[in-house]
Amino acid sequence: MTIRWGSYKVKGLYDELIRVSGKPREAAKPLCDYLRALKDKEIVEYKDAAELAIRVMGVTFTVYTQEEGSIDRAWPFDIIPRIITKKEWDRIEQGLIQRVHALNLFIDDIYHKQKIVKDKVFPGELLEDSVNFRKQCIGVNPPRGVWAHICGSDLVRDKDGTVYVLEDNLRVPSGVSYMLENRLVMKRVFPDLFEHYSILPVDEYPSQLYDMLAELSPRKIEKPEVVVLTPGIYNSAFFEHSYLAQQMGCELVQGSDLYVDEKDVVYMRTVEGLSRVDVIYRRIDDLFLDPEAFNPDSMLGVPGLMRAWKAGKVALANAPGAGVADDKVVYSYVPEIIKYYLNEDPIIPNVPSYRCINKDERDYVIQNIDKLVVKPANESGGYGMLIGPQASKAEREKFVNLIRRDPRNYMAQPLLTLSTAPTLVDNHVEPRHLDLRPFILSGSTTKVTMGGLTRVALRKGSTVVNSSQGGGSKDTWIVDMEGS
Repeated sequence: MTIRWGSYKVKGLYDELIRVSGKPREAAKPLCDYLRALKDKEIVEYKDAAELAIRVMGVTFTVYTQEEGSIDRAWPFDIIPRIITKKEWDRIEQGLIQRVHALNLFIDDIYHKQKIVKDKVFPGELLEDSVNFRKQCIGVNPPRGVWAHICGSDLVRDKDGTVYVLEDNLRVPSGVSYMLENRLVMKRVFPDLFEHYSILPVDEYPSQLYDMLAELSPRKIEKPEVVVLTPGIYNSAFFEHSYLAQQMGCELVQGSDLYVDEKDVVYMRTVEGLSRVDVIYRRIDDLFLDPEAFNPDSMLGVPGLMRAWKAGKVALANAPGAGVADDKVVYSYVPEIIKYYLNEDPIIPNVPSYRCINKDERDYVIQNIDKLVVKPANESGGYGMLIGPQASKAEREKFVNLIRRDPRNYMAQPLLTLSTAPTLVDNHVEPRHLDLRPFILSGSTTKVTMGGLTRVALRKGSTVVNSSQGGGSKDTWIVDMEGS
């Protein structure tokens, strides 16, 4: 018997499955009993079966290296799932709906009357220096005032068990396809495990996504033309683009496949001629979306697309300009944003944050940089940040200079001790740090995935969960204990 929970040491951290006493949490007990009964040979067989399923299903992600360029790799997956009770999830769901509602009100306000700035709740200078504020979007009125139709907010749990929002992803959030594929792999490899639990499903997401997109159509027809716009096969998330298009029954297109006529109507080029497009789920960043409105050298976008959107002839999700709230400095104001627009306290708190744009907080960050995590406003994927306790003196000095040179571009947070979960390392289990990215769809209603993409730092002691930097993933089970 390889998996012995008695030798699994939590060491004062919050573990998602095992208590400090070494005993499984109530929701995890059937799973832990099942895993404890497995023999070495069976564990290897299950692990190999999962890896084979991932290869057969073609689940890949793209990484970039200076030496080899872009490389497709099999999706790294751990067969031990993460478990969250439905009772806890219900509160998380409420918090996410509250948060994305307030963020959409904020974005709409920012591109119209900017009341939150006039009332001195949010500093206007942050907009002046924002790399994601789009002047081209001022005065535009997307349907229902929704700008961020698809949001992926990253959640973490600290060592005391408190759940925090670490950041919001409102531009082109990725990862949902891996959440769906993780569940399919688990069902293939452990079908009998699903008999022990009442696990809430995630497989409705593609149909929910399609319904949300279709209702954005400017033409009120039975079956509007919805397309997924991808930068192409070399994009790191191309697997997801093609996967979601296939699951929704939509066309996957590139910029060269679309055409905007003189009446601002968008068409798709097909072998049968031009076909009108109603809704575009765009997976291209704003600046490459339309060479007429943004980067004139872009070969990825569609000339005239912004004209068509502003004229109400086509819907775009997410709306251009939504990234103004996808900024780690703006993130630090979300509690105030929720209070301002909804007159409510945040259900899920932010991680305590220091804004380097404020002198007192900047001085504190510089004096305590060896204890803090410093993040640039608009980097993603774990790049460009400093983990102070793990950095060298030279690295910390470099960041002090960066902060002094451009304080608006930096914020800092204490280094959280992220929760862990048992993860298969060779033939035994060890604790590894993880986070969670649920996905929220906003249309006429707001829906949250039952779980999300759990990302796990596979390197021992690491808190960087991004797949591009050695991270992997787990299936996320929202378990209804009353229905079990």
